[in-house]
Amino acid sequence: MLKKFVSRLMLILMFVTLASCAGRNDKQTDTPKDGGATSSETNTKDDKKTSSQDGRTTIVFWHSMGGNLNDAIDHLVDEYNSSQDKYFVKAEFQGEYDDALTKIRSSASGKDVGADVVQVFELGTRYMIDSGLIKPIQEFIDEEKYDTSQLEDNLLAYYTVDGKLNSMPFNSSTPLLYYNKDMFDKAGVKPPKSLEEMMTVGKKLKESKVTEMPISFSVYGWWIDQFMNKEGLDIFDNENGRKANPSKTVFEDNKGILNVLKQWKALEDEGIAPNVGKQGGIPEFNSGTSAMTFASTASLTQILSEVGDRFEVGTAYFPAVKDSDKNGVSIGGASLYALNSGDEEKMKGAWDFIKFLVSVDSQIYWNANTGYFPVNKGVLDTDEFKELIKKSPQFETAIDQLHDSKPEDQGALATVYQESRQIMEKYIEEMLNGNTSPEDASKAMAKEIDEALESYNKVNKK
Repeated sequence: MLKKFVSRLMLILMFVTLASCAGRNDKQTDTPKDGGATSSETNTKDDKKTSSQDGRTTIVFWHSMGGNLNDAIDHLVDEYNSSQDKYFVKAEFQGEYDDALTKIRSSASGKDVGADVVQVFELGTRYMIDSGLIKPIQEFIDEEKYDTSQLEDNLLAYYTVDGKLNSMPFNSSTPLLYYNKDMFDKAGVKPPKSLEEMMTVGKKLKESKVTEMPISFSVYGWWIDQFMNKEGLDIFDNENGRKANPSKTVFEDNKGILNVLKQWKALEDEGIAPNVGKQGGIPEFNSGTSAMTFASTASLTQILSEVGDRFEVGTAYFPAVKDSDKNGVSIGGASLYALNSGDEEKMKGAWDFIKFLVSVDSQIYWNANTGYFPVNKGVLDTDEFKELIKKSPQFETAIDQLHDSKPEDQGALATVYQESRQIMEKYIEEMLNGNTSPEDASKAMAKEIDEALESYNKVNKK
């Protein structure tokens, strides 16, 4: 008994540590951080009971959408509650993605979590699969013979492990290369398709005197994931964490991250990509200081709004590392999990609500008001979506990039992915600040991530 208590205490402390070193500004990530409590937020235990007002079954929905995203969530929840009289969804804002996942992790079982549907970002995928807290979405699909062909294949692929869909994609995005078309036209260059080509393009941009900062390249671990996907190389063993939770990293063996770091450092040394830190990137681009930046597809609306008519914003596919790399990108964002509470009626309600959120009508609204991909393919054929593309043709790049990627391009999974990202960012900064070499940075990343995996796996031996 004492052994179990100590193990659980160690696990909870580890989770708190992981979350405390994660968390980023939502201008560079898909982790919303700008929202506080709203009218939809509540934390009272009494509301978790099955019965609700008007005799309807209460479905508690935990999410991490702040600010205007919270408004969009509230709208969809109100629409659902008005559309039927069997279930009543209560949306509860739980802070950043990391905060919400930490709260879920510290719970012993689905009953204790206090929610029926939870929104979890992609870094929590492996944990949620292994946790025993969920009823996989695949089970609902099989029971109902629900048609998944209406949903985007590459979004489903990320959350499908061992042929089973564990959660429903909801707010998904990919990274894009944003560029200043005015600067590019003056310099007579086209968007680079690789970091190798970025060196050439960057030099021409500087030589033409249109900018002294060809790209504002933020320090963000998501870029590493994407470059590894482009190379077709794994970060972890166990089929990149998709067969089982990883036991170790493999990027030192395949040299994938080292390839990225060498190119990145070379760009900085040449003044093509000056170090703008973790919070830089978009601000320099929007102000017209840099000619390019990397950002999520979900940042498009914000970027267009802040740039206004000062220059024309272009979008292009996220670049590869080398010209010879031909693979696609993986998704970011979050998905919806149904918790296995043991209450069949609440789980039925959770599934009913999830289906509503990925319906064509809901996804038209969600896409238009947030910039996230429409999960449902049917949205692409609607007049509303066609009008959106006409208004913001840059978004079509995101759809094309998603469709040009393959299910096999979907990225790594690991229970310590949050900490892994933070470790990567730490050593990228060390390298850019001249305190370590690309070779030593890659080795240090592997060592610390391996230690985190070993610690987690020791506590969670099955």
